[in-house]
Parts: sequence; structure tokens; C-alpha cells
Amino acid sequence: MTTRQSLPLLWFLSDARNDTGLAETLRALPRGSGFVFRHYHLEPAQRRARFDELAGIARSCGHKVILSGEEDWGADGSYGPPERSGKGLKLVTAHDSAEIEKAVAAQADGIFLSPVFPTASHPGAATLGVHGFHELARQSPVPVIALGGMNAQRALELDWPRWGAIDGLGSTNMP
Repeated sequence: MTTRQSLPLLWFLSDARNDTGLAETLRALPRGSGFVFRHYHLEPAQRRARFDELAGIARSCGHKVILSGEEDWGADGSYGPPERSGKGLKLVTAHDSAEIEKAVAAQADGIFLSPVFPTASHPGAATLGVHGFHELARQSPVPVIALGGMNAQRALELDWPRWGAIDGLGSTNMP
């Protein structure tokens, strides 16, 4: 239970769209935040080099570093579907009740539940909304991290302490 209790409240996820300002954003996050490195758009050698660079910055700021993918590059944990394995914290993605059950069965330390609000990643896709998010989050015995269209204002609207963003953590959106 110690691992679960120590999950950061604020999470920043990398993406091709936010690559330009990543170092600046990592330095601006509150100490002890979480960073999920995805960067699926890069070739393996470039991806590894970018991970090493950003992980160094994140760690110097006291952030948890989570890696999406099967690689073992010394991250604090892994991110992805329930069947993905890795060392350290296991953060799993879920979009509905069945996926929450799979995440719990896979012994996830935390669940990224999405999309709460409309996102740039999936324009026009169905969203959970405030009520739907809370209904699903209550089903989880492990910490839930709100994701999807999140920024500081929407976190207040959602009234949920643990959330993450891809685009919503620019300097004007910082909590």
C-alpha cells in the first residue's frame, strides 16, 4: 500500500505535440510530480536519447519517471494496458468499468481513467464527463488519475486531486 499512497497528484505525459516545451514544463511542475514518457513518434535510438535527457531533468526536479513501452531504461515504473509488464510502479490505462477490473486484476498501482473531457488527441470522441468519471473512479480500489482534456481549471471542476495532462500543463495552465 505504500507505493499506492506515494503516487503524485499531478502527472505530465509526453507526446509529439508537446515535445518542444517539455524541459521547460518539467522544470515548472511542482516538485514530486509524475512524468510519463511516451514519444511513440521517435525511432528507437532517438527515443532512448530523448528519454535519457528528459528523465534526467525530471529526476533533478524530484519527479517520478514512468516509461511507456516494453523497454527497461531504469524508469520508476511503466504505463500502458494491463498486460504490459515492467519494474516499479505499474500505471494502467482504462476507459470503462471492464478495463478498471482488468487493471485491478493486473495489480496496477494506479489507473489513468480517460477521457474525462474532450481532447485534441481524439476530437469528437465520447467523454466520461464529471459524473461518469466519478461513477467509474468509485469502482477502483487503487488510485485513479483523471486524464483527457485536463488542465488546472478542469481539475477544479472535476473536484479530483489526482490528474494528468498532455496539452494542459503549459505555463498558463499550471496549478
